[in-house]
Amino acid sequence: RRGPRPRGGPGGGGPVGRAIRAKLQAALEPSYLRVLDESHRHAGPPGAESHFAVVVVSGRFAGLPPLQRHRLVHGALRAELAGPVHALAIVARTPEQWGADPHVPPSPACLGGSKHQREEEEEEEEDAGGETR
Repeated sequence: RRGPRPRGGPGGGGPVGRAIRAKLQAALEPSYLRVLDESHRHAGPPGAESHFAVVVVSGRFAGLPPLQRHRLVHGALRAELAGPVHALAIVARTPEQWGADPHVPPSPACLGGSKHQREEEEEEEEDAGGETR
């Protein structure tokens, strides 16, 4: 098994990703933090910073159920969630939990559909002569 990696990680290097990283570091003082910009996997203009996944390992989560942990993350990112961020996948663990299992599940699919899915739907509409079904 792999142990905790250094703070930071790939992706999340744009202005919104950097703001997310800075706010979570200030609010939760994580021993491990990874911010991933997953916007490229979803519909939206190129370069949009709208879909993120975060892995936050913090002693502040000790004794808190998952919902309360997520509320702490959401509270720190209130401005981003009210503005440019459309979706946020959160893994919030204590250092003990992370040490026992550093596996991170894949982010859920966006319910808004992917670029590929929307292209297929548009092609189906063209094939049907533009008629809606």
